[in-house]
Amino acid sequence: MFNGIIFNQGSVNNVTKRPRGINLFVKSDLKLTNKDLGVSVSLDGVCLTLISISSKLMEFYLSNETLKRSKFKYLKINDKINLELPLKYGQKISGHICQGHIDTIGKVLSIKKIDKSYLFDFEIITKERKNLIEKASICINGISLTISKVTKKGFQIWVIPHTFKLTNLSVLNKTSLVNIEIDILSKYVRNYFNEKK
Repeated sequence: MFNGIIFNQGSVNNVTKRPRGINLFVKSDLKLTNKDLGVSVSLDGVCLTLISISSKLMEFYLSNETLKRSKFKYLKINDKINLELPLKYGQKISGHICQGHIDTIGKVLSIKKIDKSYLFDFEIITKERKNLIEKASICINGISLTISKVTKKGFQIWVIPHTFKLTNLSVLNKTSLVNIEIDILSKYVRNYFNEKK
């Protein structure tokens, strides 16, 4: 369980293909040791298990299912990755509850700098648009953000300079792909009322 507040980033060091997935190696300054093997880490919003660490190089295994649902099937060496360690009991939740279960991939349609902030316009697949709610939380590349407007093709968000600087939103451009996890509460409520019909 995560809360989508990003303080750390890493970069893709190596990707090793396997018969049914990949091993991903990420270099970062995240303070982890061999004692932390097995811990969950959010990588661009995807909950993955740390399987080895050496000289700041973390290793994770991704199954074909994870690759199919996330943008990680398009990974390249030196790609910037947002990192978050799991929440601890009693820790403040500054964002919202993020499970690390990606719903879909989004595509950047436009990025506009307005005053000091940035307006992002994203497109997502049709079947996921029904779960979008204006002013609801949404997790993009592991970052807790707020939907400012629901559009015909997807949604818009505003990003303040602090978030832009600390995350890989700063390296996105038009047509960039992102991992998206829609707020679990909105999905639960929709599912509940669908069952009541």
